[in-house]
Amino acid sequence: MTDTIRPEDLLFNPFEPGFTDDPYPVYRRLRAAEPVHEHPFGFWVVSTHREVSELLKSGLSVEERHLAGGPIKDQYEQLADFDDRSILNYSMLDRDPPDHTRLRSLVTKVFTGRAIAGLEPEIVALVDESLDRIGAAGRVDLVEALAFPLPFTVISRMLGMPPTDHNRIRELSGTLVRSLEVVADEETMRAITRASRELAELTRELIAWKRSNPADDLLTALIAAEHEGQVLSDDELIAQVVLLYVAGHETTVNLIANGVVALLRNPDQLARLRAEPDLTANAIEEFLRYDSPVQQSRRITTEPFTLGGKVIPAGAFVIAGLASANRDEAFFGPDAEALRLDRAQARHHVSFGAGPHHCLGAALARLEGRVAIGRLVRRFPNLAFDGAVEWNGRANLRGPKTLPIATG
Repeated sequence: MTDTIRPEDLLFNPFEPGFTDDPYPVYRRLRAAEPVHEHPFGFWVVSTHREVSELLKSGLSVEERHLAGGPIKDQYEQLADFDDRSILNYSMLDRDPPDHTRLRSLVTKVFTGRAIAGLEPEIVALVDESLDRIGAAGRVDLVEALAFPLPFTVISRMLGMPPTDHNRIRELSGTLVRSLEVVADEETMRAITRASRELAELTRELIAWKRSNPADDLLTALIAAEHEGQVLSDDELIAQVVLLYVAGHETTVNLIANGVVALLRNPDQLARLRAEPDLTANAIEEFLRYDSPVQQSRRITTEPFTLGGKVIPAGAFVIAGLASANRDEAFFGPDAEALRLDRAQARHHVSFGAGPHHCLGAALARLEGRVAIGRLVRRFPNLAFDGAVEWNGRANLRGPKTLPIATG
């Protein structure tokens, strides 16, 4: 049947030309036509705020072993053929209770709100150092100059990483997160596998070094953390560290860069942010809503699940359209497509997920975004684009690959 379907007839097609530059027309079409959509290629897409929120809070599985047959299961099996011990298989991102509960509890013990709040002076100093360099240069790629190095440096210092090849780790993490996308070709699958194995080995070496050189840092605490007498296994420890390292910077890069793009495209809101500094915290929530750093999440049904009046069968792969839900007019009002920094409902976005898998690093991302964007726009009153934005080509962790700006 799928052989007769034309790409232009699909309600949801992440390979549609221009989708990764601007997916929002597709999301709008989905919400209007079929909020709970059974895709011809064997998965489901949920696109409205009410249904996405219900799905995220449902406690449904995230483990691919529950998948019934179909193209998505085939893709997972292909990846497993290349690498049957992917490091992310052991992370809390990909585990159900009781494993998820245990793993999250161990990480939460060392990733507290107090610890995050205490990082603000260091983050301010890092941002100001970057802004000094940006001011001296006058024209930069903001991704390279601020949006990437800030969260990467922060999570590296939090973990207590020794000096290492940061460029290589960036390349590997950028490849690994492709596993969160719809992968269409074998070459990409093999690249993901190679990145997974290399990152795992690098992390194993770092953990061995840290065992011999303990310090007051996150990695040392993770090595020592216990939950009801249990500690992390070696594979679990590697997986949590890689998850924190990758998720700790990849998503925040997009938050900062997407937020700056949104402001430069909406000069009235940029002017208001400069005039009303107290708006900054709510502005970060609006940036998260308006252009979500993570566009999708996924759940897998273990039994028939009713959502939006439709019955999703057991073993189904269900995409929660976070970015679509965040622009749902039925929840956020008729101006949901507009950037409005004083939006009262902004914090009700679903960009950090909900339920058991709510993002553990939400407070850190908010802090880094608030400091970086707030200080950037006030430091440079003539901030402007200095060329076209180039998007990273991802359907899920979507953000600018390059963001040329000039300080005026």
